[in-house]
Amino acid sequence: MENTEQLSSHELAVEPPQKKGFTLLFENPYLFGVALFSSLGGFLFGYDQGVVSGVLTMESFGAAFPRVFMDSGFKGWFVSTILLTAWFGSLANGLIADRLGRKLDIMVAVVIFVAGSAIQAGAVNVPMLFAGRAIAGLAVGMLTMVVPLYISEVSLPNIRGGLVVLQQLSVTIGILFSFWIDYGTHYIGGVRCAPDIPYSGGTSANPTFDAYNDVGPDGCTGQSDASWRIPLSLQILPAFILGIGMLFYPDSPRWLLMQDREEEGIATLARLRRKPADHPSVIAESLEIKATILLENTYIRENYAGLSGLRLDAAQYISMVTKFARFKRLAIGCCVMFFQQFMGCNAMIYYSPTMFKSLGLDGNTTSLLATGVYGIVNCLSTLPALFFIDRVGRRPLLMCGAAGTFISLVIVGSIVGAYGEGLSENKAAGWVGIAFIYIYDINFSYSFAPIGWVLPSEIYPLSIRSKAISITTSCTWMSNFIIGLVTPDMLTTITWGTYIFFAAFCLLAFAFTYFFIPETRGKTLEDMDLVFGDTEAHEEKERIRGIEAQLRGVHIDGTENEKDAAMAEHREV
Repeated sequence: MENTEQLSSHELAVEPPQKKGFTLLFENPYLFGVALFSSLGGFLFGYDQGVVSGVLTMESFGAAFPRVFMDSGFKGWFVSTILLTAWFGSLANGLIADRLGRKLDIMVAVVIFVAGSAIQAGAVNVPMLFAGRAIAGLAVGMLTMVVPLYISEVSLPNIRGGLVVLQQLSVTIGILFSFWIDYGTHYIGGVRCAPDIPYSGGTSANPTFDAYNDVGPDGCTGQSDASWRIPLSLQILPAFILGIGMLFYPDSPRWLLMQDREEEGIATLARLRRKPADHPSVIAESLEIKATILLENTYIRENYAGLSGLRLDAAQYISMVTKFARFKRLAIGCCVMFFQQFMGCNAMIYYSPTMFKSLGLDGNTTSLLATGVYGIVNCLSTLPALFFIDRVGRRPLLMCGAAGTFISLVIVGSIVGAYGEGLSENKAAGWVGIAFIYIYDINFSYSFAPIGWVLPSEIYPLSIRSKAISITTSCTWMSNFIIGLVTPDMLTTITWGTYIFFAAFCLLAFAFTYFFIPETRGKTLEDMDLVFGDTEAHEEKERIRGIEAQLRGVHIDGTENEKDAAMAEHREV
């Protein structure tokens, strides 16, 4: 698209004051709506992640699948199946998102998710249950990879962090809904499978339900199968809403420009910015994006001449390891995702009823209730990130969160280690431990939980962004898989040591943030080369940007101060 408009020196000389943070989200309602609606992908992830913790405690589920209910190792595999297939789904999705586009990729993932959820909810045997969970996992992996990518690519730099945080807020809302739906549906038919049959499991002092022996000849005469089938099937509804709704929203303008669909890309950018296509700020932003694309095309011609298709994709994956500037960013993204899981967040979500019982809460109903409160705290504690991530930055929130989670887990571990089985009699100590599990949740929820999605979505060059995010997201899923698999046995064998194990990684996360993670607040996606010290690429991109501007007949001076002034308009909503 050609434009002969001149950006005058008066337009470039004066930079209006820039607003920051949460208030900007409402000044561009269309952009806010795009990000909010696409974050339903996070809701699906959170709901599916949280619903299993309550389902695993329901006696009617245990009667239907006794081995999953009784065997801690098998239970770990059931929880972890979705994590393993999500790892594969996110890793493969780097290529798919580049081929299909971000919008169509989300819609394909929704179709897969609906199929997996339906199989899971209708399962009549263990293979069917595992198959449904595996298929849903593929879709969850795809969605958690592409939704933050999509949001970051449509966002403005001054609100990008807050918009991507909507993804994590939706995750916590999904978890919250699943906890309370579990709590409500476990009363369907009663909380016991067979009320007339006494418990034969556990000890004489603390009898528990034995899924092999405490079921009558006619199955569960009390709690209904609906108690666990309804929670597993309800997730189909928001998936349908997301899939249909995405028909009415645009694709990423950066992806469109990367596909040489220039007129469509600029029109989409103008629509997202609420400006005409020939507005100076839209022109300036499109020039920056085009300069990034042209720089990568030059790099490909010089290093991978003659390659195309999958061979070129493979070369770009290899460049993330062989080119130090790219490897540095990839390592930071993967480490942030690794710490997000090894700080213990999903161990708390998956096995929180078990942890609350170990701290002295008696009864399945009570532990489910405490889990529901945990979900409320988890959701509300994400809000500070929404308000402050674009004001105070990523680093301060990460370091405060790491310190708070470390202290909380050390205290919980010390209480469990000191009192052990005696916590049922030492109610005060148990309640202190429960309080610090909630404090841990608060500190994690405003820091590594949301920013673990924000940083990887914004630090990579456009040409490899989808592929790099697929690697970082697969890293979180593999870490999640390991945690989901080993936590039940850790809680059984090393008890209090489980909390100290996670606390050690909180301390490492603090040190890693302090020494290695740069601040990205307020920077455009195209400015990340400079943030990470790749000045050669940044200067070359500026040169290409100037040439592209001249070819379009647009005058934009290349000095850094005037470039910042020109970009100020598109940073302002």
